[in-house]
Amino acid sequence: MDLSTITGLLLGGACVGLALLLGGSFGAYVDPLALLIVLGGAGAATMTSVPIRRFFRVHKVSLKAIVHKSISPQEQISRLVELSELARREGVLALEGALAEIDDPFLVRGVQLAIDGADPATIRSVLETELDVLVERHEAGRSLFEQLGKYAPAFGMIGTVIGLVAMLANMDDPSAIGAGMAAALLTTLYGALLANLVFLPLADKLAARTSEEVLVRTMAIQGVLGIQAGDNPRHVDSKLRTFLPPRSRVQSYMSQAA
Repeated sequence: MDLSTITGLLLGGACVGLALLLGGSFGAYVDPLALLIVLGGAGAATMTSVPIRRFFRVHKVSLKAIVHKSISPQEQISRLVELSELARREGVLALEGALAEIDDPFLVRGVQLAIDGADPATIRSVLETELDVLVERHEAGRSLFEQLGKYAPAFGMIGTVIGLVAMLANMDDPSAIGAGMAAALLTTLYGALLANLVFLPLADKLAARTSEEVLVRTMAIQGVLGIQAGDNPRHVDSKLRTFLPPRSRVQSYMSQAA
């Protein structure tokens, strides 16, 4: 469970809700028709711009941003060093028994290629191709939220124009002009809120998720290549720690062994 995503959404919603309460009647800001224009219009425009299958996977993409938690780079290093130690001590074929304990299909695929005797170029090519496909898949999911965030404010403005036209067409009752103007402006409010509090932040979170997975899987590629080459576990550890920020490189393989 990703607490930052949930906390951010709840905190943002709470701040806006509190501002609405302090600014007057909360009910004055509730208009189902305005919300329908924004959500329906943004959803329809996004559906028009992408393949239908991708659009209906938006809920899965949302869940990935909220609940997915990938392994940390430090944990990946520890796991790869352990595999390197096993391969160095008992041979690459001994890794076959460790595959059942690995919960990452990408790493399992790489280790299996090493066990099967694939050459380094083949291992690198297969894993990098799989990584490229993963990035493309994540980018397609992220673009859904980016498009929703782009279209929501536009349909907010469209809703406002519709409301203003309806209000100006019925000027017989001057006392209703204020209420009509407020209702017309609500679609702009909804569009801006949904775009900047929900859709665009989720798109940014998915981009961050992709960067995290690319880092961890790039480390897996380097680790598997080191294992296949029979590198010393200390060398594997040193190579992998170059992926970390300088402050995170303090704990070396030698300190772990000690």
